[in-house]
Amino acid sequence: MTDIRSVLKQYWGYDAFRPFQEDAIQAVLNGMDTLVLLPTGGGKSICFQVPVMASKGVCIVVTPLIALMKDQVEQLKRRHIPAAAIHSGMSKTEIDITLDNCIHGNTKFLYVSPERLRTDIMIARTKQMKVCLLAIDEAHCISAWGYDFRPSYLLIADFRKLLPKVPVMALTATATEEVRADILDKLEMRNARVFKQSFARANLSYSAFAEESKERKLLQVLRNVSGTAIVYVRTRKRTKDLADWLSRQGISATSYHAGLLFKDRSDRQTAWIQNRVRTVVATNAFGMGIDKPDVRAVVHFDLPDNLEAYYQEAGRAGRDEKKAYAVALFNKIDLEELVDSVERRYPPIEMLRRVYQALANYYKVAVGAGELSGFDFDIQEFTGIFGLPVNETHYALKLLEEEGFVQLSENFSDASKIHFLVDNRQLYDFQIRYQELDSFIKLILRMYGGELFTEYVRISETELAQVHFATVPEVLRKLKFLAERDIIDYEPRKDKPQLTFLTPRYDSSLLPLNVFEIQKKKDRDLQKAQAVIRYASHTKRCRTLLLLEYFHEFDAEECGVCDICIQNRKNEARDAAEDATLAGMITDFLTREGPMLPAELGRAFENLPGDELFNTLQTLIREETIRYNEQGMLTATNKTQL
Repeated sequence: MTDIRSVLKQYWGYDAFRPFQEDAIQAVLNGMDTLVLLPTGGGKSICFQVPVMASKGVCIVVTPLIALMKDQVEQLKRRHIPAAAIHSGMSKTEIDITLDNCIHGNTKFLYVSPERLRTDIMIARTKQMKVCLLAIDEAHCISAWGYDFRPSYLLIADFRKLLPKVPVMALTATATEEVRADILDKLEMRNARVFKQSFARANLSYSAFAEESKERKLLQVLRNVSGTAIVYVRTRKRTKDLADWLSRQGISATSYHAGLLFKDRSDRQTAWIQNRVRTVVATNAFGMGIDKPDVRAVVHFDLPDNLEAYYQEAGRAGRDEKKAYAVALFNKIDLEELVDSVERRYPPIEMLRRVYQALANYYKVAVGAGELSGFDFDIQEFTGIFGLPVNETHYALKLLEEEGFVQLSENFSDASKIHFLVDNRQLYDFQIRYQELDSFIKLILRMYGGELFTEYVRISETELAQVHFATVPEVLRKLKFLAERDIIDYEPRKDKPQLTFLTPRYDSSLLPLNVFEIQKKKDRDLQKAQAVIRYASHTKRCRTLLLLEYFHEFDAEECGVCDICIQNRKNEARDAAEDATLAGMITDFLTREGPMLPAELGRAFENLPGDELFNTLQTLIREETIRYNEQGMLTATNKTQL
């Protein structure tokens, strides 16, 4: 077994682990089930990636979002770590080759969505793999108490029976006490080690401001806090409107949401990461998997639906452990909208059945067919054809997803890919027969390497055209020609939202919706919305403590840097100054007027509240600045006040 510190240095360039990382890694290497609860930016990935690189075998990583798994795979490949992913955008041939490489190749990490765990091919190939770890990312998704419950996560317990001696590591950044218990139970983790780092972030200052003009306050925050920023809003339209407005105010800004073309999303994200754009105004589609440590401010222009999401999004600020700010802006209408939005997210059950039937008709999927079939999805076209309201349809799709019938990947994108279907000898014979393609084939091999024979490799038709001194249409014709003759398998770029049927298609009238659980989830969502309202509108208690107590962490101290702590300090300083002034007035009065009974002194200061005078007198007596004489009168001691 390789030393884990040398692994950390070799692949990640770090000399030491963060708190809890090394203990969690050792627990896994000792074969123990492990639950890791680390704040956003706390280094969860290293907890399962390092022990795998120190062991023999492949790690199966279950994660819910295609964008997240693709980002993780690319990050690992940049570190020269072989990794792959299986998701709904892939062909059967590509899935087959990817799984074969996990058995016979050198793949160390295989990322899959939970729905894939029940497929025959995944079950059969897993039995042939040497699996050293099963890692469950975003583990809160397994709990109905969580903020992003996915029924498909419940499949994991059965899947792990294929790997009886393989440890499981579950990881999440946001989990209440109920969710933690649910994770351990639903994953059947026995005698699991639990590693929980405090959710407190000493460098992060939380604030919430009730503002009639949120734009003015946003501008003030961005002008007062230098460095890059994220501004979260609810709607796609608002991302553009607000970004344009900020630009007109002299703040470099761009917009981001899942509806943009892949190239636009990629370009805008890259510009922000490279600090060519200071501020990104985005929906919650932005930020997952992005490792930018120097974000100085995260501003919620619109409040999120729950504190779990708020904590995770706000936690994208200050990952470099330098001072950063998480600011929430709201007004009375926003608080009312939070509750109303929960109501809208739960359309009538009949609407769910109607949308499901429309999907079956749209894609011509027969009853009993279509399991794990993926399709391009355009909600505007879909709702237009079937006369469905767009917003209600959107929420119906979300509920169908939560119930485990479909999966909608709104920000899906996948580059073009090719894979050689012939060996070197057969390819050479083809090049002899088609000499006009010889230079083109050699160029592909030179640009993308020998991996083309063992796996699907991402390509860029534009780059090929530039190097080949040809037009893109000419390159496309040549790729198509090679594919038609079974020399390559060519999969053109996909850049549309993808909808996948997760189960064989039901008759919509018999769709087994759990109406009782849907109502329970609605009630929980209403409770979570009320928790956000309480957090935002609170004016007395430290905001860090409010968040920590929500996550059942009750032994922390006030942060001292949130808006409430700062205001309380100012109030205390003002009160102390006022107390000192009053104390001086009383002492001067007794010195000048001589001893007097407390009642006489009270009449002299009758404009003061009685408890304020009493408390000040108590302090002065305790400090021996005044005292009672033998006649029971108060008199100044003439002790010098410091």
